[in-house]
Amino acid sequence: MKAVGIYTLANDAVFDQLVALLNSIEVNVSPDIPVCVIPYNDKIDKVKREIQSRKNVTLFENRESIQRWDKFADEVWAVHPEAKQGNLSRNGWYLSPLLRKLCAFDGEFEKFVFYDADSLAMKPLDNLLDKLNNYDFIFDDWEHKKSRENAALDITVIENSGLYKEENIRPKLHCSSFFGSKKGIFAPSELAAFKKLLIEENEIEWVRKWWDDAFLFNYMTLRCDRPLFNCTLSPNGQERTGNCANADPFVNINNVLYNQEGLKPIYRLHYMSYSSRDFARLCQGEDVNIRYRNEFLHYRFLKEPEKRPKQLKSPNIFTKSNRVLQKVANKIQAGIS
Repeated sequence: MKAVGIYTLANDAVFDQLVALLNSIEVNVSPDIPVCVIPYNDKIDKVKREIQSRKNVTLFENRESIQRWDKFADEVWAVHPEAKQGNLSRNGWYLSPLLRKLCAFDGEFEKFVFYDADSLAMKPLDNLLDKLNNYDFIFDDWEHKKSRENAALDITVIENSGLYKEENIRPKLHCSSFFGSKKGIFAPSELAAFKKLLIEENEIEWVRKWWDDAFLFNYMTLRCDRPLFNCTLSPNGQERTGNCANADPFVNINNVLYNQEGLKPIYRLHYMSYSSRDFARLCQGEDVNIRYRNEFLHYRFLKEPEKRPKQLKSPNIFTKSNRVLQKVANKIQAGIS
């Protein structure tokens, strides 16, 4: 058993992002901290080769844990109100095994931090890991600021249950792209208890969106009633920063990003809303509209500078037209599946 470590979730589709994340962890967190990659699916040939080339990186191979979380997701989502609407097709996103990231609770690290693969690590984790002496979950996001209509949980439904009020719910809302926690939380017996509440007591109605790992994770952290800390609610202003590449302004100092206001160091940059295809094309030399793309390219090709594109070029009209046609075809296929 190892005291601390990092998890991420990946497959070959996000290979470029995984390499960039691993390089940023090595440079900005620690060259010695162990990292474990949870397989998103079985398409991990490139991921396996990359893991073999790194001394501190391993593949999560606990099939029992993976199957348990997959089964939990399938059974719970099957009773969600949206699952019963015939106009929604259960393919693509709606069969996404994103909840596998919670296999981290069954892994070998006593304390851990999880990063989504579409992230860059920006600073050491010592302070965050220290907080796990007093809290069971650490988050660093602004989900608690969202309106009732866009919140992860249906606050009105939960309030009507008489169990929680909005002032108790809102500070506990969070995303799932970055979090710290501990081994052993959400053991099989606790998952069984959640499943009973969600299915038999219809608490699945608390979860606003179907097949969203973050929304279900919010239900679990609220319902288990364990101590939770969100850095964006910290009384220490230095801990309250942004993290989203597509929304927040940052300052680059030696390829490390800081909050523009006050030059506060951030834990990670999250490339939310950009697709893995965008990053693959960027790495192949295409001029893709991604904020902080130079920072991404720096870390992606940190160990292979000779492979970094010398110049970014816009795709030609033929390529653009083909992509538009492919998007249309994909939507039609999704609609009839």
